[in-house]
Amino acid sequence: MIDFKVCRKEMDWGGRKLVLETGKIARQATGAVVVKYGETEVLATVCAAKEAKADQDFFPLTVNYQEKYYATGKVPGGFMKREGKPSEREVLISRLIDRPIRPLFPDAFKNEVQVICTVLSHDQNSDSDIPAMIAASAALTISGIPFLGPIAACKVGYKDGQYILNPTIEQMKETELELAVAGTSEGVLMVESEAQELSEETMLGAVMFGFESFQPVIKLINELKADAGKEPWEAPVFPPEFDDLYNKLAKEFTAAFEAAFKETDKLKRGEMIGVASEKFKATLDPENEFEQRYAQDAIEKLMHKVMRESVLTTGHRIDGRDTKTVRPIECQVDVLPMAHGSALFTRGETQALVVTTLGTGEDAQIVDGLMEEYKEDFMLNYNFPPFSVGECGRIGSPGRREIGHGKLAWRAIHPMMPKDKDSFPYTIRVVSEIMESNGSSSMATVCGTTMSLMAAGVPMAKPVAGIAMGLIKEDDGRVAVLTDILGDEDHLGDMDFKVAGTKDGVTALQMDIKITSITKEIMEKALAQAHEGRIHILGEMAKAIAEPRPHVSDKAPRIVAIKIPVDKIREVIGTGGKVIREIIEKTHTKIDISDDGVVKIASMKKEDGDAALEWVMGIVAEPEEGKIYHGVVTKIMDFGAFVRFLGTTEGLVHISEVKPERIATVSEFYKEGDSIWVKCLGTDNRGKVKLSAKRVNQETGEDPVSYTHLTLPTNSLV
Repeated sequence: MIDFKVCRKEMDWGGRKLVLETGKIARQATGAVVVKYGETEVLATVCAAKEAKADQDFFPLTVNYQEKYYATGKVPGGFMKREGKPSEREVLISRLIDRPIRPLFPDAFKNEVQVICTVLSHDQNSDSDIPAMIAASAALTISGIPFLGPIAACKVGYKDGQYILNPTIEQMKETELELAVAGTSEGVLMVESEAQELSEETMLGAVMFGFESFQPVIKLINELKADAGKEPWEAPVFPPEFDDLYNKLAKEFTAAFEAAFKETDKLKRGEMIGVASEKFKATLDPENEFEQRYAQDAIEKLMHKVMRESVLTTGHRIDGRDTKTVRPIECQVDVLPMAHGSALFTRGETQALVVTTLGTGEDAQIVDGLMEEYKEDFMLNYNFPPFSVGECGRIGSPGRREIGHGKLAWRAIHPMMPKDKDSFPYTIRVVSEIMESNGSSSMATVCGTTMSLMAAGVPMAKPVAGIAMGLIKEDDGRVAVLTDILGDEDHLGDMDFKVAGTKDGVTALQMDIKITSITKEIMEKALAQAHEGRIHILGEMAKAIAEPRPHVSDKAPRIVAIKIPVDKIREVIGTGGKVIREIIEKTHTKIDISDDGVVKIASMKKEDGDAALEWVMGIVAEPEEGKIYHGVVTKIMDFGAFVRFLGTTEGLVHISEVKPERIATVSEFYKEGDSIWVKCLGTDNRGKVKLSAKRVNQETGEDPVSYTHLTLPTNSLV
């Protein structure tokens, strides 16, 4: 028998048992922890290189979250029948784990680190994202790697004025808020949320509720570390010679960097920084390994100091703005003539071209994962081509950044999308093409998406705008909160806090902190400034388009939705789909029928849609006595003609009901395939429909008044 040295810690958390266990699985990893919450289990492993590469000038951290279909007893779909490339959900949760742990490694630590979180079991009740974050934190904490954690995380819901800790998957469907928050014992590091137009106060309350709720988890991780933690690695620091190298740079090149950060044009500023950096590197000894390795770190430190000191001492930013002013905004709609909806949103040197396409139910995206398969009828894709920052780069499938920014914009817009699918039965795809980027292209996407949707005639409840907030916080207590940050202010600052919403409330938050934590007071100030900025941006957007257009674009398909009895679905489809294929082929339409009887008919021409609608209604309608219908002769008999009407309904025109006068044979007047008008006379004692052709004007399809005065021959069959 193998003697596993298992260490296990557990606690009750949010009404479910949280268990942390190490020592049994993945023992060769630098650190490995299994976290169980409810019946959901996630394994997190950490592996780290013992030494950094000689020429390594950045921290190579990789975080991968992966879901195994066996976790819910499913077999993967597709031809290969195995897990393939990461799904969108896996990418998003990988980012969710990465963001709060990345700032907690020492600046001088350049060793490669890989974190892998694997979902082993999923109970369809407790979601796996929060257990994965806790497992990653615990594995890092016990590994001995220099890590300034632990962190913990939780989900927060909101319903009936009450916050809910870690709502279940079913509870989440009914909450007004889905917020993930992570942080240390000192403060919050990361927030990700979607909200149903909640106030800034409610959102801040949710963040602080989550912060207080995950403190016991941090204590539990520390208890695990005390009993199972490995020998800590020596924390790397910059060697003493680094100060000499930095001081040399600062003495000779501070003025050059100050001049660069006064240049308002992004590309020119980049060129000036590049020239100064190269001149400094040229002064270094090419044979001095230390100087070559740490030159870029010294440059980054000086850039941080110059930009931050300028803001804190003068109150003026790189482009001359104060801390609260939003960059100039230009908004346009209908910029692409063939698109169903299009908008161009420009804010300073950030620009998004956003295009809306309306489709049918057939165009909805099928999403398959650990949870049940479902269709998504609102899609938002974000693209970040290299030319947007004036660079050459790879063009291919979307990366983590593209997926993450697209999802953030989706969360911001989604609460305001039409809820009644019967009144607006369209599949909606939005594509945001970033044309220029210098700060917060994801929030430009939110603004552009709103205008594009309204231009396409999508009945949004309210317009949504977004803005990115920044922070400069020094150890001496000086703090500056920045509205509408530039790319350099994001890179050299301490916070990237994106806030999106309507004039009445917040719909999405995303916050990433680059320091160990921030206070409630800073978040409160940032939310207040963001609200002012958001109202200003909404006003600028309204100059281009203030509300959704009353009708969809003429270039979009026309979709009519009706509901038919469920027991009639089979008749509309027909044997082997024969009936519905005939309708689609002859009317040039697309038809989608759901299990609840909702039929959606899409057409490019109104007359085609009307014809298909009439055809379907004819199939599901019940014959009414005294009503006139258009039918087709299907069979000739000696005693009359069978006529199909109302789709697949058949009735008999008796020989006595063909003409007002007595006739010898039916075949002298009708042949199979003839179109005729018939009047329903009711049903016989066997339930068969009785029809009449003689009681209808065959030219007009109307009930002829003259027939009421006819006197039939005495020998007529009555």
